[in-house]
Amino acid sequence: MNDQGKHLQHATRAKLRKFNTLRGEEVQPGDFWDLVIVTAVDESQRVAYELQIKDKIARKELPLGVEYKVFSDPPGAKIGNGGSTLYVLQRLDSIYGKALGKFRVILIHAGGFSQRLPNASALGKIFTALPLCEPLYQMLELKLAMYVDFPSQMRPGVLVTCADDIEMYSISEDESVRFDKPGFTALAHPSSLSIGTTHGVFVLGSDDKHALKEMEYVSCLQFLHKPSIAKMQDTGAVCKKRGDSISLTDDQFVYTDSTYYVCYTTALLLLSLLKDITPLRCEVDAYGDFLQALGPEATDAYTHDGANVHKREESLVAVRQKIFRRLSGTPLNVILLNNSKFYHIGSTAEYLFHLTHDPALRAELGLVASAFSARPGADGPPESAAAAVSAAVSCVMHSTLEPSCSVARKTVLEYCRLEARVTVGTGSILSGCWVDQGLCVPAEVFMHSLCVTANPHQPAARPGFVTVCFGIHDDLKRSVQSPAHVEELTFLGLSLTKCLSHWGMGEEVLKFSGDCSLWNVCLFPVCSDLQSSFSMTLDLLQAVLKGSTFNVPSTTQLMSMHQALQLKNLKEMLTFRKELYNNIKQKRSIQ
Repeated sequence: MNDQGKHLQHATRAKLRKFNTLRGEEVQPGDFWDLVIVTAVDESQRVAYELQIKDKIARKELPLGVEYKVFSDPPGAKIGNGGSTLYVLQRLDSIYGKALGKFRVILIHAGGFSQRLPNASALGKIFTALPLCEPLYQMLELKLAMYVDFPSQMRPGVLVTCADDIEMYSISEDESVRFDKPGFTALAHPSSLSIGTTHGVFVLGSDDKHALKEMEYVSCLQFLHKPSIAKMQDTGAVCKKRGDSISLTDDQFVYTDSTYYVCYTTALLLLSLLKDITPLRCEVDAYGDFLQALGPEATDAYTHDGANVHKREESLVAVRQKIFRRLSGTPLNVILLNNSKFYHIGSTAEYLFHLTHDPALRAELGLVASAFSARPGADGPPESAAAAVSAAVSCVMHSTLEPSCSVARKTVLEYCRLEARVTVGTGSILSGCWVDQGLCVPAEVFMHSLCVTANPHQPAARPGFVTVCFGIHDDLKRSVQSPAHVEELTFLGLSLTKCLSHWGMGEEVLKFSGDCSLWNVCLFPVCSDLQSSFSMTLDLLQAVLKGSTFNVPSTTQLMSMHQALQLKNLKEMLTFRKELYNNIKQKRSIQ
């Protein structure tokens, strides 16, 4: 590890230690955030988030004396994280009025169904487990830990961030990251030009490209959203490496975005913007649509650009033009964090790599192979568990395993119970599963068990259980025109039509709960208990991989991932986690 890496590791561990001293303790005004806000996509997700935060506070896993609030997007059209930001400001203004002008607020965007990381779909990506510390960290704790130094150096306003990324940085001991300027202030990280094509990029003045210190405060001329390399070069966004303060190997680099701060006065400006664009019927990007309006060289050309839009609504151009007119002339300050790292954990591939194979992240955070689990022979002190970071490992979190179980490397287990002689292949993810003895889980599969209200018209009926499974590399979001084209969908590396033949099903009986995608295909049996659910779905999976046949009983209800989320029984899922928690505590006290 070079000097930059050592500094980054030291600074990160210091932040973790500081946050750990705040967990379960009453914080003093100014020492932490006044408000921690988490966004949700709808009311169901809001209830799920609030329940989990309530449990965390009861277990003293979060700082106390802080207001934690969850706000859902309004019903109707998707509004994006930019729209969520505006509606959150509206809600805060209605609750606190002028008193908001004294608060330091962190706003974490966590809405959405995480189709690329489906184990985070039911309970939320902000509650994704991480193999770190006890009580076990989730993304919420890590976000708060990495920003633990910010509130004391911040004027009243709002820090805007996302739930599925990790930013780490180091600065000189006599310096601090300060958010004390009017307008927007964004964190910027040195990145390769290729990374710049998938992120926001800051265009700096020629005098601001020296990169000789770990941290520098500069003004931004223009913000580019996911630009081409040619665009970066034409606008002067490309910097040349000077000195050794930047650990990138490339001679040329750009500064990319992550988190930004909005002062209270500018937050009021955004609040007035909402009145201009209500009712909002299109997705607004809190980065691309807000930040591209800022800086002295900003133009409104981006308002007509639909290249990076998921779904282009007719009203989008008009909304963007109103945003540009309202925000034009607002300062965009940038804090260059020259020794920093930005990690994204938004897909199954990223999740597996960072938790089991990435030596840099594991060393910087001190990630361990077994975190808060009853895994005989695998537990040890964090120092020893994190020592061999160069080799790929399995990652087990909040789970119980019998001594005869075998879990291959590059595999993640979270919130699972594995009975005797269970084996799990390499590169797989198991989440919320109870695996009966002797079962063999193949390599490179995703399996996730959910509790559901099988009959929503009889909510008092006993809950059901569904285990969904996909190949790690399956594209759950890809859809085809109609059920007649299901052969174009790939499941476990094979045509879905081919898979149906192994299950004794014809295309004519296949149902979808929405568009024709793996996310909506009704394949997964509803069972009376967790073990049966896992076993039956595993039988379906094994039939495909072994070329055999398995017929689900004709009376069995089949669900899609989408339906399981709509009908999820949150309390039962959290009860299973609590039972695991108590079981782990008991087993570890005996060992």
